[in-house]
Amino acid sequence: MGHSEAGFRSYVEVLMDALGAEPARGVVTTAEGRVIGAAELRDQVLRLAGDLADRGVGRGTTVGLLTGNTAEALTARYAANLAGARVVSLYEGMSPPVMARLLESVDCALLLVDDQRHGTAQEVSPGIPETLSLGPSGFAEDVLARAAHRPARPMSGLVRPDDDWCIRHTGGTTGVPKGIRMSHGSYRLGTDRWAADAGTTPPRYLACTALAHLAGIFADMALLQGGSVVLRHGFEPGDVLAVIERERITDTWLLPPLLYRLLDHPDLPGTDLSSLRRISYGGTAASPARMRQAAKALGPVLYGLYGQAEAQHITASGPGDLEVTGAGGQLTVGRALPGVEVAVRDADGTTLPPGRWGEVQVRSPYVMSGYWKQPELTAEVLRDGWVHTGDVGYLDEDGYLYIVDRIKDMIVVVGGHVYPAELEELLLSHPDVARCAVYGVQDEESVEHVHAAVVPAPGRRPSLEDLRDFVTTRKGRLYAPDALHLVPEIPLTAAGKPDKKLLRSRLSG
Repeated sequence: MGHSEAGFRSYVEVLMDALGAEPARGVVTTAEGRVIGAAELRDQVLRLAGDLADRGVGRGTTVGLLTGNTAEALTARYAANLAGARVVSLYEGMSPPVMARLLESVDCALLLVDDQRHGTAQEVSPGIPETLSLGPSGFAEDVLARAAHRPARPMSGLVRPDDDWCIRHTGGTTGVPKGIRMSHGSYRLGTDRWAADAGTTPPRYLACTALAHLAGIFADMALLQGGSVVLRHGFEPGDVLAVIERERITDTWLLPPLLYRLLDHPDLPGTDLSSLRRISYGGTAASPARMRQAAKALGPVLYGLYGQAEAQHITASGPGDLEVTGAGGQLTVGRALPGVEVAVRDADGTTLPPGRWGEVQVRSPYVMSGYWKQPELTAEVLRDGWVHTGDVGYLDEDGYLYIVDRIKDMIVVVGGHVYPAELEELLLSHPDVARCAVYGVQDEESVEHVHAAVVPAPGRRPSLEDLRDFVTTRKGRLYAPDALHLVPEIPLTAAGKPDKKLLRSRLSG
């Protein structure tokens, strides 16, 4: 993987060096306002890693993290990885029985819990060999209290490039989701590449979405670049605006639906956002109309990312790319990152020319090692080093990629296919529509119909007839929705994406 076994150093070892370089500076501001210095964070990680190693945690051990957006969550992950273990983060929004089955499936030996998740821990921990708490709790030993008495000794050389640093679980609100194995070698290559792209001034990163998801990776990048991290327990638009101004935030990560909520907040015009350099966005399709509105309100700070857990980051777009549009005015997700190859292929594996739709396939040093204990599924998705993403898209002549939709989200209607992302994008350009989600509903005869859940713009009340006419004129009758549901809010999944399963059961059941 470009790193020799012998001299390999994991991302945590590099991070410990970065913290040691300026021991006195503040690196983490907790949601409660406590500022933690670089040396304090480093020593806490080293002490906890030593304690975990004494308990038998090392290469081949799986450590579960039941943590929120806390400093302890970062300390626990770094310590477990430093000791050689792989980590599995449990996402908010999974039910405790699913969490328990998931931990069992990855042979979890130890569960670490912070003060945000005590209630859940008592439902999840009975099946786990050992549960420890990161701070005082009524149900488990406080591992940080015990670790505090030991010396903070550097640890190194305990991981190899091919070892898993984490197993990420995608989707799957029922049953056990797929476990994606990510290697230390590929993560280290990714962090090195990010560090090389860093600006001159260290970032001040706002984590207002789950550290268990992408915000954790952005936090790592900020600390590796000599920057700092400001934690919030969750996303609340008014709070996020206030924190950006108060803490002079430079960087954050948001899914498009959260960015729209920021744009719609009454405090936006009066907030000083001059410190912002970079809002990274991605995870779901972005509306061209809303992103241009965001660029007007926030300036040239919008950076799009397209990726998926199996392949990590695939393409990136910068502020200037909001003018790069494809068929029907769709935004590009950018061009392949350095070292990443992207091809669009048909079902026979033939590489398609620019402009032709097919499956997006990716080959890079950042792709997964495979799915945990699922060789057949691994062989299906990872072929000859190429990840078959399951996304439908096309490239233009200049190498810009456009994503049309997930293959499996496509709605098969009489007369053809409707891609929800395309229709959502179109609906968002209608003046009466603030936010929306499009999904398919089957009738008694298993025929699919297009349903649209819409949050109306303030003071507006769109009708099904209006929207059908609007869509038919611009896209054709095939795409016109069969049903319209006006809703106060679009519910989001644990990963922050529109929860279409919930909408389907709530509105169409």
